[in-house]
Amino acid sequence: MISAELKERYYLALLTKDSEYEGLFYVGVTTTGVFCRPTCPARKPKFENCEFYETAEQALLASFRPCQRCRPLSHPNHVSDVVRMLVEAVEKEPEKRWKAQDFRALSIDESTARRQFKKRFGMTFVAYARARRMGLALKHIRSGRTVIDSQLSTGYESSSGFRDAFSRIMGAAPTQVDEERVLKAAWIDTRLGPMMAVADEQALYLLEFVDRRGLEREVERLRKRTHSAIVPGTTEPIQSIARELTEYFDGKRTAFDTALFCLGTPFQKEVWDALLSIPAGETRSYQEIANAVGKPGAYRAVAQANGANQLAIVIPCHRVINSSGELGGYGGGLTRKDWLLKHEKQNRK
Repeated sequence: MISAELKERYYLALLTKDSEYEGLFYVGVTTTGVFCRPTCPARKPKFENCEFYETAEQALLASFRPCQRCRPLSHPNHVSDVVRMLVEAVEKEPEKRWKAQDFRALSIDESTARRQFKKRFGMTFVAYARARRMGLALKHIRSGRTVIDSQLSTGYESSSGFRDAFSRIMGAAPTQVDEERVLKAAWIDTRLGPMMAVADEQALYLLEFVDRRGLEREVERLRKRTHSAIVPGTTEPIQSIARELTEYFDGKRTAFDTALFCLGTPFQKEVWDALLSIPAGETRSYQEIANAVGKPGAYRAVAQANGANQLAIVIPCHRVINSSGELGGYGGGLTRKDWLLKHEKQNRK
């Protein structure tokens, strides 16, 4: 039974299309007979015409039919036909530089492509296609092709233009990038919304919810601190964490085996090790973590180290709460933090 207070919170999330609530509730609209996900773009119903459900099955059993706009029975991050068609087109000709007539040939509106790619990938279609071209150029350079060959194959007539574009995306000029300094970035769809994973061939460096505030700064900081290029793609650690996250959200896993690369100060690493020792289904206060690392007066520094964790869920900073029992902060949002704690408590071994 959903409380009146929770219904009001859900309604506010519906009005603001808050992605933090994806997968946590569905709303049935009595005037239309349809049910939607929280981020549905359709016109919002009045509060008195809303019925809230924790699962899509509950909404179906209450005789509501799925909305055709937000598709509540599909994955929360369902890829639209426009996005799928353009991704396939890019993979078919990854070195192509897109022009207005190319969109018209596919009967796709440029502004629609821009908006849908921004929502899905956090970048416009033009930026996505450019990043893919540059990733291919990096591969060519690593395989022995000259910079000028890679420049021409990606459609740049000007060498300075190519170097500038390459540097903006990769973080280094073409001749300065080598295989040891390349990280791959991929989107992973989860029960609570998409996450971004960054890894090399050996370990996972970053895992964050895509809508986390300041994610772009985190990625830029990671790129600078590791002196790496970050390009679209996947690696074995990314594939591993994707599998393990599916098992975690299915209630079949409470700890992770994917190799991690923790980039932090010695104190931060001590705190993160302490977080890893918190059993799933349990919580600790910031003060308890400070005691555990032998610095009882450093609970504020513990809170800062907690917030600096770049491996969400895997290093369970969500298991740290205030001494009062309140949730405290969480980069992925308190709604997700509350869900994660309840999920782990229900599924602890």
